Order: sequence, then C-alpha cells, then structure tokens
Amino acid sequence: MAEVIIALGSNLGDPHAQLSKAGKFLISISDTPPVFSPIYKSEPIGPSENEFLNAVVMINTKKAPEELFNLLKEQEKIQGRPSRYPKWTARTLDLDIIAYGDLVVETDNLIIPHAEYTHRLFVLYPLRDIRPDWTDPSSQLPIGTMVENAPTMMITRTDFEW
Repeated sequence: MAEVIIALGSNLGDPHAQLSKAGKFLISISDTPPVFSPIYKSEPIGPSENEFLNAVVMINTKKAPEELFNLLKEQEKIQGRPSRYPKWTARTLDLDIIAYGDLVVETDNLIIPHAEYTHRLFVLYPLRDIRPDWTDPSSQLPIGTMVENAPTMMITRTDFEW
C-alpha cells in the first residue's frame, strides 16, 4: 500500500462545495481513513482572476499510479472540469498527485513527484500541516526548506471545514 499526497484546488462555482465533494470521493478510494489538511485561500497563478481554495489530502491505496491518476481525472470531469483547458485558468476542480510513496515516475501522462509543486505555497503549506516531517522523494529536500525557497504569494488559512 502506498501513501499518496493529493493536492486539491477550485475557484469556480462553489469552491468549498467542490473541495468537499472531492474529499468524499477521496475517502471512497482510500484504503484507510485519509488525512485532510486545513483549507487555504490563495491568489491565482496565471490568467484566472478568482482566488482559489486549496488543500492537500493524504490517502493510502493499492491502486497503481496510472490507475489512480485516471480516477482523479474522471472525478474532475464528474465535477465539471473539461478534459481540455488552457493552463492556469479557472477550474471547478484540480486534483494532482503530488507524491506516491517514494516513487519517481516520468511518463507522457504522469510525473511524480508533481513537476511544479515545490513552487506552490498553496500545496506546500497544507502539506506541511499534515506532514511536517515530509521529505521530497526526488530532491530529498524537507518540506520546511521547500516552503522557505518557494516564491511568495497571497495565501491564508481559512476556517472552512471539510
């Protein structure tokens, strides 16, 4: 069984409801009870004008990385995200595999650890909340160092509940 870190983000429709629905989905596919981070509000990166709600969830699964990736993409579609979209635009739901145990994967469809997460405080803050001792399996950098090195952005912890 692998410990998998999944980042969630939403800034269209009702972002809190989108994250809550995605959280229920992640509960349904995890082999053990998931660990949910607090929910953060962050400024968008790129052309989107709406602020995002972001969080991280840690699940445990026996599913292979590609199978899990396909399930996440299907859930995004169920929650209203089109299969083709311009990069960094507004979205109902974004589900990204940040890490899958200590696995390092590079295929045409999937890169693990996620290629850009070390530059995203909206992933690093919630990840640090649930795994303050976490170390990147590829770079071997601890989460605290990644937070210190990430570009600054507007990000605040919310009082939203799952």
